[in-house]
Amino acid sequence: MAQDDRQETTCEVHGPADDRRELMAGGRAPLTGQAAHEAAESHDGLGLHAAEEEMPRVTVTRRRAIGFAVFILAGVGFLYFVLPNLAGVGTTVHHIEHGDKWWIAIGVLLELGSFAGYVVLFRAVFVRGPGRIGWLESYEITMAGVAATRLFAAAGAGGVALTAWALRRSGMEPRLVACRMIAFMALLYSVYMGSLLIDGIGLGAGLFPGGGSFAITIVPAIVAAVLLALAGAVAMLPGDAERRLGRWASGSGRLAHLVARGVTVPALAASGLRTAVELIRSREVGLLGALAWWGFDISVLWAMFHAFGSPPPFTVIVMAYFVGTLGNLLPLPGGLGGVEGGMIGAFAAFGVGFNLAVLAVLSYRAISFWLPTPLGAVTYLQLRRTVSRWRDEQRARASSPAPGEPAAATGPAGATGALQGS
Repeated sequence: MAQDDRQETTCEVHGPADDRRELMAGGRAPLTGQAAHEAAESHDGLGLHAAEEEMPRVTVTRRRAIGFAVFILAGVGFLYFVLPNLAGVGTTVHHIEHGDKWWIAIGVLLELGSFAGYVVLFRAVFVRGPGRIGWLESYEITMAGVAATRLFAAAGAGGVALTAWALRRSGMEPRLVACRMIAFMALLYSVYMGSLLIDGIGLGAGLFPGGGSFAITIVPAIVAAVLLALAGAVAMLPGDAERRLGRWASGSGRLAHLVARGVTVPALAASGLRTAVELIRSREVGLLGALAWWGFDISVLWAMFHAFGSPPPFTVIVMAYFVGTLGNLLPLPGGLGGVEGGMIGAFAAFGVGFNLAVLAVLSYRAISFWLPTPLGAVTYLQLRRTVSRWRDEQRARASSPAPGEPAAATGPAGATGALQGS
């Protein structure tokens, strides 16, 4: 395959030098002399442009802040005052404090394992060799992103935006960030859809223990199969799809401008999906982080069932978990309320005892939702300091002379130049 074709089919930076692609991917290219300086200038120019970006923030108006506070207070009030007084539920909720402490502690450790898997997957997709993004920086980016995903709605869009921002601030090309973000999400949610497909068919056909109706087993499996097929169709788009679709964007009107921006989406999505496939084919060990992310988190729910009684078959826990997490799509902070209701309803559909399901799900959500929140708040502040350091490094590198060139003049002229570069 030609060099240009390869760049169009996977997440590669368009440029003549492989070393420049390595720089953009988070690693440092083994260049020396003038070539190294030229590559660094190209990289730093991009980095300085990215350094002007502000950290994505949610516009907090007084009305929005009051609304969010009212929602949190209403949720807490419902859990602690209304729910305990409902017929048949009050006694159940009060039993939470009597759960097996050892199993609850195991659940916390399993949740930490889930976060570790997320960090490993992040590095497998975004980090190429030594560079600015080490293990500590990877932890800061991913934990801050997980916290944003937990606190904001829209299926984790807050976490995606924060992660993309941090990667751009590290010096990675925006298009490369978008492409690899698609690859990252594809790898993560292929486990989700694959589990729904396999577990749903297995339960519906009686191959797995647990049973379940057509609606709770086969229907989710069909939805997963359709989404996987659509992803496969997008991945099969030709490498020059953007150029082909770009013919429809000729012109100078507003419609042509919108079309010109829109045609990049399918081509970028195809490149990201093909990159995910290439990573799988390369047997990248870090991709096991996707299995760890979901597997350990599901195991927390399994541990909570042990803490309060006898768990249902693990295949039932997996299916109810994935069906319930669709509540994250609801416009609620972290899917709070929607996920709990979805999981409890799914377990009820499988014939699991209502009281046991309530105890296990609420305990699981207490760990999975609230554990990353304080950690994410701390790493958010750490990440701000990290990107500030990256910005200072980029500016210092951009102002340094090339090897063999005379140093900047000292005196008034040099001082003026220094002020202009600051």
